[in-house]
Amino acid sequence: MCAFVNLSLGSSSAQWAITAPIFVPMLMLIGYAPETIQAAYRIGDSVTNLITPMMSYFGLILAVAIKYKKDMGIGTLIATMLPYSIVFFFGWVALFYIWVFVFNMPVGPSSPIYYQP
Repeated sequence: MCAFVNLSLGSSSAQWAITAPIFVPMLMLIGYAPETIQAAYRIGDSVTNLITPMMSYFGLILAVAIKYKKDMGIGTLIATMLPYSIVFFFGWVALFYIWVFVFNMPVGPSSPIYYQP
């Protein structure tokens, strides 16, 4: 969900301010600690930064790409980066799943995975 929100809202702090009041209490009710929820949010936020035109550095990246390929445009840049974004998404989700749910390791120093109300 956060990956889709990131496509239209460029600021990570604004995105967290909009999604956190919904997802943190909801996922705490089913037993996940806020630290685990934050780690999952960061995965969703980071994988679509490559392809969102709302990112603050998108214009700079486009300018550098045009320097090396003169016919580069916004659509071409997004189409070029889309496979990387997809691979990063599945890779990060797999690593997160293995780290948290298979090895049962915390996402930070002395941070719980599950929330006990």
